[in-house]
Amino acid sequence: MKSSSENGRKDEEIRSLISTYVPSFRTFDDQLRTDNNDQEKNINSVNLFQLFRFANRLDYVLLFIGFCAAILHGICYSAYLILFGRITGVFAMQSFGGHCNQKQKNISSNNPNCPLGIELNLGNFSRLHKLGISGSTDMCSLLSSSSSSSTIMFHDDVLSKIYLLIAIGCFELFCAFLQHLMFDLTAKRQTSRIRVRLFQTILQRHIIKETARELESYSKAGQIVQEVFSSLRTVLSLNGAMFEQRRYENELHPSRWTSIRKGIVSGFFVGWSYLYGCLLYAFGFIFGSILIYYEGHDKLNISDILVIVLGFVHGITLLGLLAPFIESYVEARVAATPVFRLIDEIEHMKELEMETIINNKLDDKILNVNGDIQFKNVTFSYPSRKDRSVLDNFTIIARAGETTALVGSSGSGKSTCLSLLLRFYDISSGEITINERSINEYDVKQLRQQIGVVNQEPILFNVSIYENIRYGKLNATKDEIEEAARQANAHDFIMQLPSKYETLVGERGIQLSGGEKQRVALARTLIKQPSILLLDEATSALDNANEKIVQDALERAYKGRTTIIIAHRLTTIRNANRIYVISNGSVIEEGTHKTLMDKEESKYRQMVYDQETNLMENNDKLINRQEDERNYHERIKSFNNDTIDVEIEKAKDSLPLFKRSTFLKLMKMNSPEWKTILIGCIACICFGGIIPVFAILLAKTISTFEYCSFSQRQYLVIKYSCFIIFVGVIVMFMRILQFGCFAISGSKLTERIRIKAFSYLLRQEISFFDLPENSSGSICIRLASDALSIQQMTGTRLGLIFESLTMIISSLLFGSIIHWQLSPIIFLSTLFVFIIAFIEVNSQSRLSKQTSSILEQTSSLTIQTIENIRTVKILTIEQEFLRQYTKLIHQVYKIHRNYSIISAFIFGIHWSTRCFVMTILYGFTLYLYEENEIQTNNILMVFGIVIFCLQSLKIIMSMTAEIGASLSAAKSFFHLFERTPVIDNGSMEGQILNNFQGDIKFDHVEFIYPTRPANRVLDKFQLHIKPGQRVAIVGSSGCGKSTIIQLLERFYDVTNGKVLLDGVDIRQLNIHWLRSCFGLVSQEPILFNMTIKQNIAYAQENISHDAVVDAAIKSNIHEFILKLPQGYDTEVGHKGNQMSGGEKQRIAIARALLRQPKILLLDEATSAMDSYNEQIVQQVLENVQNEYSTRTSLSIAHRLSTIRTCDVIYVLGKTRLIESGTHTELMEQRGTYYQMTAHNIT
Repeated sequence: MKSSSENGRKDEEIRSLISTYVPSFRTFDDQLRTDNNDQEKNINSVNLFQLFRFANRLDYVLLFIGFCAAILHGICYSAYLILFGRITGVFAMQSFGGHCNQKQKNISSNNPNCPLGIELNLGNFSRLHKLGISGSTDMCSLLSSSSSSSTIMFHDDVLSKIYLLIAIGCFELFCAFLQHLMFDLTAKRQTSRIRVRLFQTILQRHIIKETARELESYSKAGQIVQEVFSSLRTVLSLNGAMFEQRRYENELHPSRWTSIRKGIVSGFFVGWSYLYGCLLYAFGFIFGSILIYYEGHDKLNISDILVIVLGFVHGITLLGLLAPFIESYVEARVAATPVFRLIDEIEHMKELEMETIINNKLDDKILNVNGDIQFKNVTFSYPSRKDRSVLDNFTIIARAGETTALVGSSGSGKSTCLSLLLRFYDISSGEITINERSINEYDVKQLRQQIGVVNQEPILFNVSIYENIRYGKLNATKDEIEEAARQANAHDFIMQLPSKYETLVGERGIQLSGGEKQRVALARTLIKQPSILLLDEATSALDNANEKIVQDALERAYKGRTTIIIAHRLTTIRNANRIYVISNGSVIEEGTHKTLMDKEESKYRQMVYDQETNLMENNDKLINRQEDERNYHERIKSFNNDTIDVEIEKAKDSLPLFKRSTFLKLMKMNSPEWKTILIGCIACICFGGIIPVFAILLAKTISTFEYCSFSQRQYLVIKYSCFIIFVGVIVMFMRILQFGCFAISGSKLTERIRIKAFSYLLRQEISFFDLPENSSGSICIRLASDALSIQQMTGTRLGLIFESLTMIISSLLFGSIIHWQLSPIIFLSTLFVFIIAFIEVNSQSRLSKQTSSILEQTSSLTIQTIENIRTVKILTIEQEFLRQYTKLIHQVYKIHRNYSIISAFIFGIHWSTRCFVMTILYGFTLYLYEENEIQTNNILMVFGIVIFCLQSLKIIMSMTAEIGASLSAAKSFFHLFERTPVIDNGSMEGQILNNFQGDIKFDHVEFIYPTRPANRVLDKFQLHIKPGQRVAIVGSSGCGKSTIIQLLERFYDVTNGKVLLDGVDIRQLNIHWLRSCFGLVSQEPILFNMTIKQNIAYAQENISHDAVVDAAIKSNIHEFILKLPQGYDTEVGHKGNQMSGGEKQRIAIARALLRQPKILLLDEATSAMDSYNEQIVQQVLENVQNEYSTRTSLSIAHRLSTIRTCDVIYVLGKTRLIESGTHTELMEQRGTYYQMTAHNIT
């Protein structure tokens, strides 16, 4: 059994893999990140059989049938080439003296084509259908275990193409069979196939390396997308949109060059394959002519030469055409590698955990967590900061059934204790026991099921309130859920919501206020009925009235439970059985409130005294303060609560699936690369025109065998063979040019679309993101998968499609010139295939549209699971989230299963079309030949043109899925580009006030949230804040205090009325200038995955280090930063999870102060701090406000002691103001504010 430290390293390794390799996702703890550079440099890819590791028995049966059908297709295609060679040889031999019954020969060779076409049809249908179903099933298993982005690439790029590899493999066996029969002619070609395979290997290795780089680039870009749109309010309030766009562009830039390099290498491989094919044609005819002369006609004839040459050349040509599919196949193998590695690591962890359980399964105490909790000489350092001990010989004991409190300054290690108890980390040394047994011996899931946690920052999931509470106890009844809500004082506000318990809380609970979220989270914990209760500032976000009610509920919950409390408000833990004072990771004092207060030099006593002194000093200031603004506002008259209809835009683009303008819009966006595209198109035209010329040269070469003179025949064969080689050289350069140009244009277009989509999303109003379909998870997969679909179609594949169309047109043209009577057959067959392709494109578009919304849901679910993995694990609801995920993926599987039948049928028809067309062509040509209306030379030319034309149609048909998905993705993007936001966050228009004073006025404001149209938040609301005033707004949780700040920041616009700055409606002001006037510090501080310095100077240019340090000093964070090993260059982690709550809040305050705003907006700015830091920061904020007499400040607070010195205090009731005045005036009125203060004191 592994040691605890080894398990910790393994846990850290797994989370590191998630952070590094899974696109768009981050782990819940960046401090667990390890150095993965060596793994990234040496990344390997999984093999073919490993890709199907999640297949079940039925899948293997279907795969076997599909593979057998693919083998049958390869054999039939080989037989088709033999028949083609024989029939062409019959016509050729007839022209130079072959004495045989031409009609009988043709009929005997022609008849098998019809059944051969039927076999090809059935074989392809069976093959694709079975592979499609089994592939979708395997994808379901894989998606249930890993990220959606990589597995979508696996499904799209492998399972729909793998049959080509199998069929061509069988074709290679056919070539080997020819070697056995005609060793003389084929032995010399052994090295040709070896060289092709060698180049294939080189190509795959190059693609693996470039794909790994590309995935890394997309992963980093996806992390930025997820970080920005999950913290959009903070980004917009700091005018960080342009800054984030530059970050996003910088991360995308490397992926463009990887795509270009892959395209050029693929072009070289395809061009070289064509050149090799031409060399084989030339060599085959020259050497075949020699063998005919020396061996005689009975040994070898033109038919044999044609069969052998066609076999080899088509094999190498098909290998060349497979380059884009090999590229996709290898990309999928690389994408699957980190996913499978992650799964293997987790399965290994489960094995180690099961080993522990099995070793202790006979001990009943293993499930008993009702005993004492002890930390015995515990030492711990976070993996990312191993040189700094968070806990040092830490020893405490929490007695069973008693309440234990941990107090101390921010960053002293209090929250770390809870993380260790929940086994998010393993300790470096010492021991943690429950009931005298090490917690390492407990099943982690069973241990967490017995522990209830309420964190300082409540985490809610993007589901209904009912579901959020139910997550505490999955089998809870409705009555139990409502009772838990009542205990947490949440039932009343829930019942006032339009949808009550079915109200969606939004991403990260954004639809609820901070206090409402905290109460819902508390109800979720209470319904769990845990044996151990852990409270980390559980009531910090509540107003005084609610805090008292909830505190009473918690005290009732304490009874009979082992409870550990972390608190900054020391009044909330006075009744604790034992209090530990922690400083720098060690216990410096312990005892009850009374015993600690009796010690004269007690640190705890000093902390209590500081809190009480702070309150007294505020009261003294109030006594001496002159009040000039008594009765500042009258009460607002009542207003009829009329129904207001608000339309929410949810409809998606319903344009026709195959609208021509979509492709034209894509090309318009690609117009900056028009020169590159033009060069690529010219290369395509040259290639398309050369191929019919090649067919004519091939016919001329075959016709040279009519000469009996060896010297004359050999001269002409060498002559035309040289022309064929020259054509091959031209084709090679054209292919490199074509692939390179389209790779450049396609990669730039994809990058441009991603950047433009990112920019346009940042321009949308906040209410756009309140909709479930526009969550950060949905946006991540939209930018990733839709952009990938466009890239697949606009890069090298677009070149292949344009080239194939050119080849078809030139084939029709040359066919008409050579013999117009045969051109209708070519035209009708081409038209038939295009109709099939049209049907398939529309089918794939519908498939993409149906599955995209479901995949967006899976991405959103995955992101919120990974991002809030701590909460998921605390609630032990991993299986519940897996069940939801599997359900969504199963819906995708059912859709794919139905469409795979249609797709397989269409593909089967197409692949059999060649045989049916050739059957008709042979018969009609024979008729014309017998009527002497066509010459043998023309027959050979037409045959060559037709076969290349059908080859081009096959290329187009093989890409119909990409075309359909690409058009659907493009329409989604253009729908976004054409959408006009209600509030344009990127607009540069609007007025800028030169002599801005900071006068704020709300004039008869009415407001309702767009997603809650029946719930009026503000009603005829009036408020006037004069320049330089310090104003506070208080009220119960959910009354609309934070809404006022959101309206000032223009996150939303008022429904009626006006919000005025210096008498100007804020809707007429420049939105960037408007937000630059505000310095916002929110209740839940949001930091970005950067250094501390970059976070403080976020989105600001030319900021000196001294200015950053000065802001840090003012917010009382400077000394803490200097103690860190990297100082200001310390990474804060994802959403600042390397820092404690208080540390994050002080960094956020420093960030606001550095902006030197005219108006300071403080939404519970000191709620996350201990009493010592709160006192210092509160003094800092007062100094900052007093430093500039013209600076206006608006504070929202639950702790009334922090706002008593304000010039005016407004008491906000339900939708309107009910009281206003100074603290003294409001206390004299003995109204709502007086009652709130009384609750605060008690």
